[in-house]
Amino acid sequence: MGNSRLIIHYCTQCRWLLRATWMMQELLLTFQDELSQATLMPGTGGIFDIYANDVLVWSRTIQGRFPELKELKQKIRDQIAPQKNLGHSEN
Repeated sequence: MGNSRLIIHYCTQCRWLLRATWMMQELLLTFQDELSQATLMPGTGGIFDIYANDVLVWSRTIQGRFPELKELKQKIRDQIAPQKNLGHSEN
């Protein structure tokens, strides 16, 4: 088991729990050997931020949209496991 941490901070007012849990599930499957902790953190005010090892890798506010799963996996990989091959998510 790895020692990396993943946090998805999502807005409960916007009802983004399902999106957050789906993304977390996909990330847990992809990075099961690299992660030691995965956290869903409820918030308000339209937040949808994703952190890997306390580094902000995606912010809906900054990017102006939700991430595609492929690009999110690449950003997480670049932060926690740069050597990892993502297979079909690589290209």
